[in-house]
This record gives sequence, structure tokens and C-alpha cells, in this order.
Amino acid sequence: MGERELIGVIGLALLFVLLALRIPVGLAMVAIGIGGNYALSLAVPYLRFDPYLKQFKTLLWNVVANYELSVVPLFILMGYLASHANLSRDLFQGLNALTGRLRGGVAMAAITACAGFGAVCGSSLATASTMGRVALPELRRMNYAPSLATGALAAGGTLGILIPPSVALVIYAIIVEASIIEMFQAAIVPGVIAVFFFLGVIALIVRLKPDAAPPARAMEPAERRRALIRLAPVVILFGAIVLGLGAGLFTPTPAAGVGVVAVAAYGLALRFRGDGLSLSGIRQSLLDTARTGGMIYFILFGAEVLKGFFTRAGLPAALAQWAGASGLDPWTVLIAMLVILIILGCFMDSLAMILVVVPFFWPALVDLNGGDYATAAGAAYGMDTDSLKIWFGILALVVVELGLITPPVGLNVFIIASLAKDTPMGTVFRGVMPFFGIEIVRVALLLAFPALALLLPRLVAG
Repeated sequence: MGERELIGVIGLALLFVLLALRIPVGLAMVAIGIGGNYALSLAVPYLRFDPYLKQFKTLLWNVVANYELSVVPLFILMGYLASHANLSRDLFQGLNALTGRLRGGVAMAAITACAGFGAVCGSSLATASTMGRVALPELRRMNYAPSLATGALAAGGTLGILIPPSVALVIYAIIVEASIIEMFQAAIVPGVIAVFFFLGVIALIVRLKPDAAPPARAMEPAERRRALIRLAPVVILFGAIVLGLGAGLFTPTPAAGVGVVAVAAYGLALRFRGDGLSLSGIRQSLLDTARTGGMIYFILFGAEVLKGFFTRAGLPAALAQWAGASGLDPWTVLIAMLVILIILGCFMDSLAMILVVVPFFWPALVDLNGGDYATAAGAAYGMDTDSLKIWFGILALVVVELGLITPPVGLNVFIIASLAKDTPMGTVFRGVMPFFGIEIVRVALLLAFPALALLLPRLVAG
């Protein structure tokens, strides 16, 4: 290992130390990027520090003005508007009217509501927080076992990171230069599989442990009819966005713009029934979007600063060269990468993890697969480079989901535990373990059958 690479490794280690100390992600990236480049300029004289600093004149503007990234604040705004318009409540109550006749039906409604809300939110943490506030009181009122109630919500929240539109998928697509719309299409089938797997876990739990859920209770006809009437427009609104993106009917940015207008218009129309979206709700949604969007853009700026340091240190190229020369089986390397992502997901925000880790892993995978212009014939993973981008992206997002519910620091578990203050953390983790197990099965299926992720983009492309 040369002096440049050693400085890069030290910088990477210091980055993880700062993140473990809960230093803001963007700030940690900027500090390591600038400090690392200064160290490089001292150790390697031809890597001058001045040219690196000059890029800051335009770097932040280039990040903010990126058209592809304009979809991020729009989807964030759509999620906040939907939450303030109480669409998450209508979604949960309507689905509960459909599944309430089943034992465990309220928990099943929570899972499907998480999937639906994830379609407009794009964030696992926001999905877990919003649906936890909506569904947890009903689950507790119905005397669901605390482990099942909290475990289902923590696991259901993970659906927000994969089911399109997903902010994490947008960022991943930009990093590896993949099509955002193809990434959204590829995520639909694995996302639907996750929903059915989670529903199956709940059905199995209540069958093996009948006391985990109360006997099924059908709603009163009038209450059920009212819940279904409120559900219909929400399903049409959310479904149109997902299906439109999946079928390639429109591109992400116009879809997000139309979605914001549609959610706001429907939320304001609900004022005639006495609730819905108020002017203060719109104001708060805009403020929350500004805060969240600003945080994401600063993280992206920090990632660009950090990327400049790692590139000058030669770390991504060194990792790709090592992977190609190591003689390790490409599948072993891929599985090791997924395990690392699961472990890091316990401690790091999913967006930060994608920005830090994927630029290292992706060049190594391309090299192992046969290079930038690999075709399916003879490639290590049996697919061309464009297909590998899509498949690995879905795998990466799924295992990042796993990190959100993995002990000891699954972030979704902490969010749900903060809402269920009288439920011990250990109980929440025990409740989430069956869902963790079925997620491992889903990862194995995606590894064994890449077509699960690649089928829909290929069908749409013809």
C-alpha cells in the first residue's frame, strides 16, 4: 500500500469515528475531505492543495442545480403534505377495514399502509415515524402483543426506502450513472415481495401464538363503508404515482411535481369534511421540506468533497484492483459487501452509507464482472454492466433495510421504541426478528434469481 492509499484509509477510518460520535454526516464528510486533501498535499507534493480548493467556487452550485436531484425535495414535500393532510390515517383505517376480519388484521393493515405511505414518502425513518403514530395506538387498544405491534411497525417502516419513489434509489442511480426510472421499475417487484412476506410472517405468528393478537373483529357496516370511501382516493393517488413510474408513463421529476399538486389539492378539498390540509399544515410542510432537503443537499455536497479526496488518494481504484487480483470468487466478494452494508446500516443513515460505501464497492464489482463494457456472455455475474447496476442497487437497498432493524442499533427500532415508551427495547428487537429472518430469505431470492429485479425494466424497455 502506497503513501497515498494509506492516507485515504486513515481518512476513511476517521470518517467512521466521526459518524460513530454522531457528528453531522455532511460536516464529517467535508472535514475529512478537506483535511485529507491537505494531508495528501503535504505527503505527495504533486497533489497540490490549491487546485482542489478552487473547485469549491462551483461545487455547491453544481450539486444544488442538478436537475435529476430536483426530484428529491419534491418527493419529500409530497410526503409531508400527505402526512399533514392525514392521508396516512385514511390509508391505515381503510386497509384495516379490508383486513380487520382476519386474526392479526390490524398489524397486516399497518404493513400495507407502510408500503402505501412509503410510495409518497421515500424515507424509511419517516415512514416508521408517521405510521407508528397512526397505527400504534390502535394496535395497543386492540391488545396486540407489544412485540408484534412494535416489530411489525419497525419492519414495515423499512419499506419506505425501496418502494418507489425512493430518495435513496435516486441517489444510488446518480452515483452509478443508472437510469432513475429503471431503478424505480426494478424496485417494484422486490417491494411487493417484501409486503407479502411480512404479511405471511404476521399470519404465522398469530397462528403459532394466538394470544399475540385478539380475535378478529369486523367493523360496523357504516364505519367500514366510511373508511373504504376515504381509502379509495388515497389508493388512486398513491397507486397512480407508483404505477405511472413503473410503466414508464412519466419521468420522476414531472411525476413528483404533479404528485405534490395532487396531494395538496386533495388535502385542501378534505377541509370540507372538517379535517385535511390546513394552511398551517402547508406552511409546516414547506418548512420541514426546506430543513430535510437542505440536510440532504449538504450531505450530497459533503459526499462530493469526500469523493475528491478518495479519488486523489486512489482508494476506489486500489480496491477494484485488489478485488480483481485477489483470486476470490466474485460471488464471495458480493456477499461480503452485502454483509458489510448490513453491519454499517446498524450505525449509519442509509443515505450517508450509500454515498460513502457505493463509490468504493461499485468499481470493484464492475472489475470483477469483466469491466465497464462487459456483456452477459462470460460475465462473472451473468449480466451486462447496465443490468449489474440495477441488480446491485436493489440488493444494496434491501440490505440497508436490514440494517435499520438489526441489533444493537437498528434506527427504525429506536424510532418505534420512542413512540412505545413503556415497551422495553429488547421486546421491540424480539418482535422484529421474525421479519429480519424473512428479509434474509428475500435477499437470498434476489441473489439466486436476479430476474426478480430485472424483469420489469426489461419488459417496459421491450
